[in-house]
Amino acid sequence: MQLPIIHGTIDRRILVNFRADPEVVQRILPAPFRPRLIHGVSLVGICLIRLKGIRPGFLPAWCGIESENAAHRIAVEWDEGHETGSGVFVPCRDTSSRWNALAGGRLFPGLHHPARFDVDESDTAWNVAFDRLDGMTHVAVRTTAATSLPPTSVFATHDEASEFFARDSLGYSPARAANTYDGLELCTHTWRIEPLAVQHVESSFFDDPARFPPGTIAFDSAFLMHDIEHEWHMHEPLCCGALCNEPSLVIAEEILSRE
Repeated sequence: MQLPIIHGTIDRRILVNFRADPEVVQRILPAPFRPRLIHGVSLVGICLIRLKGIRPGFLPAWCGIESENAAHRIAVEWDEGHETGSGVFVPCRDTSSRWNALAGGRLFPGLHHPARFDVDESDTAWNVAFDRLDGMTHVAVRTTAATSLPPTSVFATHDEASEFFARDSLGYSPARAANTYDGLELCTHTWRIEPLAVQHVESSFFDDPARFPPGTIAFDSAFLMHDIEHEWHMHEPLCCGALCNEPSLVIAEEILSRE
């Protein structure tokens, strides 16, 4: 059983984005996903999000919990009958909350790995780092407020970037059953993103040359969201292949390590 709707506030959300070679990205995507392109390139990235007041919709706000969370994301599309679905594939999720790690994939979609976060923020600077407790993932980002996009960004305008990420509200991530992907949609009461300047970014996932050979990935842009009331809506899982209902011991990193 999974909770139908979860309410809360996005206290802070940082999106750090990279341009990547679509052929390389396709090799690490499971069926049925394919890269969603913008101006011929694939967009991948990291979401660093602090949530407050998170609780099922039937509970009051004071019952909610707070947590730091991270997701590695790949903009994707897939076929839905005669239509094309759009969103993100999330190979791995990390969280500071033991509750999220325990309930993820059970009471709400997506496996969540416990991680230790280090956050240093001000009104004009946001520095976030985390290490997964099993040592599999490390991320560190240093950012400051900005007024414009980097000149090398794939996005021609702020509005183009805003529209692109607004379409990424639905995410699918590996479930606890083989060949199955849990669906979770972020529904915000308002939508606004602000550009950030990035002084430093490192990710053990995107920096891995076995996954992204030199020259196939580069930093593109970063954005900030804050103080956004929102809801998380559960979607039916995507099930691919004959083994969908069998238990799986395959974790996300093993799925994405395929050449």
